Amino acid sequence: MNKTELIEQIAKDADLSKAAAGRALEAVIDAVSTTLKKGGTVSLVGFGTFAVGQREARTGRNPRTGAAIKIDKANVPKFRPGKGLKDALN
Repeated sequence: MNKTELIEQIAKDADLSKAAAGRALEAVIDAVSTTLKKGGTVSLVGFGTFAVGQREARTGRNPRTGAAIKIDKANVPKFRPGKGLKDALN
């Protein structure tokens, strides 16, 4: 499912126009992104938790030349599924 299909599904299930569903989805995505940028977490009970993790600096290899390269540390988004989501899949 891509973003357009998700908007169509939201519009159908919530009895909204596609434009309103698109704005709602964008608002959710923006809220999650803004919170993660600030270092916070977003917990949706029964669905899961979005959080920020840190990847340490490390040495990697250039696959083309085999030369060692330095990879800087980075903040990465993480998602931990909740019990409700896990149960829905099994």
